[in-house]
Amino acid sequence: MTEVSINPAALGPTASAKFRERVLPFILFGMVLVAIPFFGPSRTTMTLLNHIGINIVFALSYNMLLGRAGLLSFGHAVYLGLGGYFCVHILNWIDAADGGFWGNLPVFSMPIFGFAMGAAAGAVIGWPSCKRAGTAFAMISLGVAELMSAGAFMFDSLFGGEMGISGDRMAGPDFLGLSLGPLADVYWFIAFWTFFGVVAMFAFTRTPLGKLSEATRDNPERVQFIGYNPTRVRYLVFIFAGAFAGMAGGMSSVQDEIFTPENLSLIPSGAILIAAYVGGIRYFSGPIMGAIVMTYMGSNLSDYTAGWLLYLGLMFICVVMFVPDGIAGLVFGFWRGVRSPNRSEVFGKWAWQVSGVVLMIVSIIIIVEVAFRWSDGYGEVFEPFGLALSHTSILTWILAFVPLAAGVVLMRHAAAKYEEA
Repeated sequence: MTEVSINPAALGPTASAKFRERVLPFILFGMVLVAIPFFGPSRTTMTLLNHIGINIVFALSYNMLLGRAGLLSFGHAVYLGLGGYFCVHILNWIDAADGGFWGNLPVFSMPIFGFAMGAAAGAVIGWPSCKRAGTAFAMISLGVAELMSAGAFMFDSLFGGEMGISGDRMAGPDFLGLSLGPLADVYWFIAFWTFFGVVAMFAFTRTPLGKLSEATRDNPERVQFIGYNPTRVRYLVFIFAGAFAGMAGGMSSVQDEIFTPENLSLIPSGAILIAAYVGGIRYFSGPIMGAIVMTYMGSNLSDYTAGWLLYLGLMFICVVMFVPDGIAGLVFGFWRGVRSPNRSEVFGKWAWQVSGVVLMIVSIIIIVEVAFRWSDGYGEVFEPFGLALSHTSILTWILAFVPLAAGVVLMRHAAAKYEEA
């Protein structure tokens, strides 16, 4: 009988593959962050970029629960809000201090305090929450979010009531020559902590706890069989997720200089859930892509249409039903298709699918925009490219439903052709 010895190191990725997959993306990400200010973005663009950085950290922290541990939370904004509120209070303590610890504390360090507050909140709230998983955990998170949102209106001394609490980011000493007054200084602050947060959360996924969280998501019974407590694993991951959400809150406290009870409500919790899922919860880079797209759409789409929230909802439903891997799944799928030996067949299928999707999008936009103008009652007419589309015009409904039907036919044709192949 022949003995065969296998070197475990040979089963893992090579050193070049590790560099390409684990180091190079962060180098490129850092280079992009450094290069952006040299293109002279406007103040509006700079503010948008700052909020994108905050939401990247927030979305990645949420994905530690949903994507890594399989815990669906409807109240993740609680930890961002508590971390942000704590940091705004610190801003006021710094402003009121005359020397001493607070007087010499740089505002640049606010995300550290937000991290600590988020971790503390996660430790307290997660102790009972993580004893259950699945639907029970989701319902508990929903109850916690409602409880904290209601409490924010009741305890004015802590949360400032409906008006919230504001602070001054220029209080305290400069740090590395940054006063955090000009928006350009705030950008470097956000860029630094965004990069730090992204690297730290990726490093977490490589730790034994990060790997155990994925194992607990997939098969908690087997995790328990090999000697680990699934409840304790979920609890520890919950604390880290709350900590990084609090760090995002600390970043937001410097950017916006105000926190209100709305920051603790279900609205930001739902928004970050959508961002993470649309980006792709199965990929580390998915929430990053989702945060970029959703923040940009939330900031700019409202300038073009009154139905922007409806579009976001429709996009989320379509992603859940038809593209469960999200934007990241499409990006990496495209890359695999380019490298596939059957790329001509893959490109042919994609051509059919893209054509069908474009036709359906055109149809949906016409239906939504005409319906909104009709319901407003002000007599406005949807005029894309100078073409007047009134709800009383037959042409409007032809353009609304014919492309929709054609798009469905093309998608079904592509699916049937692919199955036959």
